[in-house]
Amino acid sequence: MRDSSRLSRRAVLGLAAAAPLAAAAPASASAATVIGGERLGRSGVQVSGASGLPKKLTARAWLVADHESGEVLAAYNAHRRLAPASTLKMLFADTVLKKFERAERHTVTADDLVGIPAGSSLVGVQAGTTYTVEQLWLGVFLRSGNDAVHVLSHMNGGVAETVAQMQAKAEDLQALDTHVVSPDGFDHKGQLSSAYDLTLFARHGLADADFRDYCATRTADFPAGRKKTFQIQNTDRLLTGAWGMETYDGLIGVKNGYTSHAGNTFTGAATRGGRTLLVTVMHPKSGGNGVYEETAKLLDWGFAHAASAKPVGTLVDPISEGGATATATPSAAAAKPAAGARASTAGGHSSWGLVGGAGGAVALLAGGAVALRTRRRRTEAGAETRTKTKTKAEGNAKGEGKAKGEGKAKAEAGKEPGAGETNGRARR
Repeated sequence: MRDSSRLSRRAVLGLAAAAPLAAAAPASASAATVIGGERLGRSGVQVSGASGLPKKLTARAWLVADHESGEVLAAYNAHRRLAPASTLKMLFADTVLKKFERAERHTVTADDLVGIPAGSSLVGVQAGTTYTVEQLWLGVFLRSGNDAVHVLSHMNGGVAETVAQMQAKAEDLQALDTHVVSPDGFDHKGQLSSAYDLTLFARHGLADADFRDYCATRTADFPAGRKKTFQIQNTDRLLTGAWGMETYDGLIGVKNGYTSHAGNTFTGAATRGGRTLLVTVMHPKSGGNGVYEETAKLLDWGFAHAASAKPVGTLVDPISEGGATATATPSAAAAKPAAGARASTAGGHSSWGLVGGAGGAVALLAGGAVALRTRRRRTEAGAETRTKTKTKAEGNAKGEGKAKGEGKAKAEAGKEPGAGETNGRARR
């Protein structure tokens, strides 16, 4: 496979999805900076120093990275913005997991369960029943329960507050392709992420012992009320071997996702020979086990070629942990959704890129389904100019959060979601 030199618009920082948010760049602006490296902004396969990539990969985007070093070993449309489905729950965990002790108890109220999108996957949380925080997180990681997500969100100050915190967390992680509309990753218009961003979420999460423990858990007992329990199983087929999929040797998580709108998404991590690799696969054409099969092939390739593959990019560190803040200049043209993307940014959603000229900066505040982004840019006078000007453009990106119901469950072999899903074609 050959490298492509064409830059993906969605990968370039500073491209605005809403024209009102973008101010004209100075004529002397330098080339835009791509988070993780210029090659990750290109469309097509990016690989160097190694051959033998799996053939017939159908995913619309994928990425292979070394967990420890953060080196990206190979990628395909790394920054392409696509609907994330339940893999966005990794960002939810990155944001909320450390807010509560595992043993903390919470009695669920009816209000905690209001607003769960129709067609959601549910773990079976009941109003009036008391759960530990650990049990709720098991419901999130194993069954992708949107009911458990909403309860934890209400404990965290509400859904709107949690969405705001998730967007701020994404900014800190420099996951600038991500636009959060709901904490569960359900199919809301404008809810987007990328293979690069999802891999950032996984890498950050796996550094936490609780996150790592939850995503590696295969089965657990979940409260059914009246001191009764029922068993729940992880829907990650590479972890459990369900639905005819062989377990992947060394797999340690992390999160799968599915909606009838987004299709399949998956970020997996595995350790072999002292090396841990991360692979994200988004929207393969094949159904059934396709997302797991393509992930396994990419993991196999990574373990076989990691020593010879030359990095084509890197997973950047969070700003709060010393990561360098990337800056870039905006393009004169507004960004357009990736070709064929199933979810759009219509309605004025921004691309959430950090944009600045000389001395430029960005501040982002996201609240509920509304995200407010303020940009400040200073341009210095040229040789013939004696004054300075400041321009300030404010953009308002409102996530249109009306969920699309996904219909009734099909628990037939070869279709997501897996056996035992509540409300199938439901998101996972």
